[in-house]
Amino acid sequence: MLQQEMEPIADLQSLAEEIQSYILSFLPYQDILRCTSVCKALRQTYISCSELQYIVELGGQQLLPVRNTFDTSIPKRLQLLRDNAHAWFNFDIHSFKTVSIPMSHYKMWVVNGHLCLWERHGDSTTIFPILPKPSQYTIERDRSPISIRSDQSAYGFDVLMDPTQNLIAIAYATVDNHFQWDDENICIDLGILDGESVHPQAAGRTLFPSELPGIQNGDRTSTDLGKLKLKCFGRHIALWHSRQIIHEDSNEKLWGLQIWDWQHSTMSRSVLSATTNPACEEAIDFCFLGNDRLLFFSQVIKIYLIEDTSQAPQLLACFLLPISLTRIHSWPQTLAQQTMWTLDPEHQLLSIITFSPSLIFIISTRIFFDLDLFEGMLEAIPWKKWGPLNSRVFQAPSRRNISISGNRVLLAFPADNPSFWYSPQKYRLRVMDFSPLAVERRRGLGRVVKEPSMIEVIEPENFQLVASLTTSLPYVEVVLDQDRIFGDHGFESIWIDRDRIYLYHGLNQLEVIETTPRAAAVANAITSSN
Repeated sequence: MLQQEMEPIADLQSLAEEIQSYILSFLPYQDILRCTSVCKALRQTYISCSELQYIVELGGQQLLPVRNTFDTSIPKRLQLLRDNAHAWFNFDIHSFKTVSIPMSHYKMWVVNGHLCLWERHGDSTTIFPILPKPSQYTIERDRSPISIRSDQSAYGFDVLMDPTQNLIAIAYATVDNHFQWDDENICIDLGILDGESVHPQAAGRTLFPSELPGIQNGDRTSTDLGKLKLKCFGRHIALWHSRQIIHEDSNEKLWGLQIWDWQHSTMSRSVLSATTNPACEEAIDFCFLGNDRLLFFSQVIKIYLIEDTSQAPQLLACFLLPISLTRIHSWPQTLAQQTMWTLDPEHQLLSIITFSPSLIFIISTRIFFDLDLFEGMLEAIPWKKWGPLNSRVFQAPSRRNISISGNRVLLAFPADNPSFWYSPQKYRLRVMDFSPLAVERRRGLGRVVKEPSMIEVIEPENFQLVASLTTSLPYVEVVLDQDRIFGDHGFESIWIDRDRIYLYHGLNQLEVIETTPRAAAVANAITSSN
């Protein structure tokens, strides 16, 4: 029996090394490593073949190759990947550049190396590149969203800007003197960031909503402007909003989520909605998971299939959370500007930040694609069945103190003991990498954390123990040995991308820290120009 099992390996070894490499290249990276760990000859084949090492490095960092990037050789791409992984744990927190930003803005975010600003009351948007690199595709524009709205007298409720797709989307409606409007009047207009025209890939200028069930003639409604969210990922745009419905004898809250395939249709029947009675604050958020799935967060996590927006989203599974929530914020996914590789939506991280209790859940998205593990389970999947092995839970000083990109996490924790009347000024940064290759081959960088960790959840009013959460998703961590002081009020937000950290601490400046080594940055610039 043993001889029969060894025959395939013996046959493989009899082939030329180039053919061995070619055959192994069809295997997942884990199987390549298994083969090279049990056979010295195959190990030597692996060591001498940069293509196999590149496959393993990509898979181990949970990245996907991008086609049509063959101007850079595989050995060079391999070295860039390894250099970037090293640099993430070796950047200098005290070496940064500053970028001046306008003081007045309602909403600010960083995406693909661009700073995006929206001033609701002034009805203006600004986008500009942050310290652009040579040959980097950039967009720079100051404008009023009025210029692309079909109804220029309407009120703008939310704006999104996506420089990767050169897309700006504006949600708006015509309101009356009492600041009321009908759901049918909420529209989304699409345009390009670097001009005034309709987006060339859009099915039309305006996305029109479907009517939400639940509002009867004669009902009065009111809306909180903060209860509207506009998000985009690839070809999908989603709008969530809630309304309080006032009857003669009761109140209830109606929320609706509508999803459009904006590149193929201006209409959609992909709608989720529900009512709560009595009207109360709901812990609700959502994010896209690649191009065909959507995660909806409330007291549970629901995953929907959204391939066909001509019909309602298809519920695939429901995952229970270990605690009840009052408010929630999820870290959204965005399309990254593609170079030689891109993030794998099936193998990256998302975060759920809860406010009461204050916790950060860091969850691997792989669990939302391995649904065969729960085949036959008709009810919601308990936390103990999916959560502990696929997540880590940390105490959350603030939702602003975390940023995630792929499998990398940056957490900022107060290093001093602030009193109740002011925010912490001094922070200590924890740099983490949850990719398998970082855990298995840390190369002396950081501390590998594989052992379970436990968080005790305490009821703030009566100090009673509510739950003990034990989680064990492995990661590598470096706690920077020097603390940073951020002005009088700490900092407002942090963002990370593939090669930078952005720190905003409430003044009119954004601090930018490079995490890509100089040689890799130069090579990236050369690649972009080819």
